[in-house]
Amino acid sequence: MAIIIILFFIAHWYLSLFSQTFFQHRYAAHRAFTMSKGWERFFYIVTYITQGSSYLSPRAYGIMHRMHHAYTDTDKDPHSPSYDKNLFSMMWRTRKVYSDIYDNVYPCEDKFLKNLPNWKLVDKIGHHWVSRILWVGVYTSVYVLFAPSAWFFLLLPIHFVMGPAHGVVINWFAHKYGHTNFEVENTSKNLFAFDWLMLGEGYHNNHHKFPSRSNFGGIRKFELDPVYPIIKGLDKMKVIHITKHATPVNKELELAEF
Repeated sequence: MAIIIILFFIAHWYLSLFSQTFFQHRYAAHRAFTMSKGWERFFYIVTYITQGSSYLSPRAYGIMHRMHHAYTDTDKDPHSPSYDKNLFSMMWRTRKVYSDIYDNVYPCEDKFLKNLPNWKLVDKIGHHWVSRILWVGVYTSVYVLFAPSAWFFLLLPIHFVMGPAHGVVINWFAHKYGHTNFEVENTSKNLFAFDWLMLGEGYHNNHHKFPSRSNFGGIRKFELDPVYPIIKGLDKMKVIHITKHATPVNKELELAEF
């Protein structure tokens, strides 16, 4: 039974992370590719199912992430180790900014609000506490049925907050540890030489240099972005259309293109 729990955890980790990096990050925030309204709604549903209790509105995520790029490591950055004493205080501040953006009470500049996906019904369902509690029940049921010992239940809290857990790895650790390929005006770093853990998100220094690039890796031969071949495949299948190429960061141009 242990193998079922391990596979369930791995599947939830990577499926949730794929939705975040493919749909919320590369598509919603950076518009690295386009897709039809029908496919957009398909991936909305996929994102809700795979993220479950930690579902984030792609629209609100996109706005918040654009702010992160525009104001990296300043007091306007929604999440920065430079302005938070520890990762828990950073998580709390990120949660507050995200909630205010979702509720339309955060003072967002117009330049962050362009070309964002928006499906209010799914966002309303995914954001509601009833939905989150139901997903917590689903995860817990799997562990009750298949966990061979109580020790496995220590993994459950990660399921509950899978999205924020992914965010901490990048927004905290990838601004404190790792190496850099490029000199940029912030503390972004590449966490891994080969990013098998975060599906390319760990190439954070690369990403801050080329924000709208579909391939987060590829700067060095060993930097393999596991999501990029999927993006290329979907592009060839005409599910999406890659629209941007590798150009160095220019904050004004970047924001103008949203």
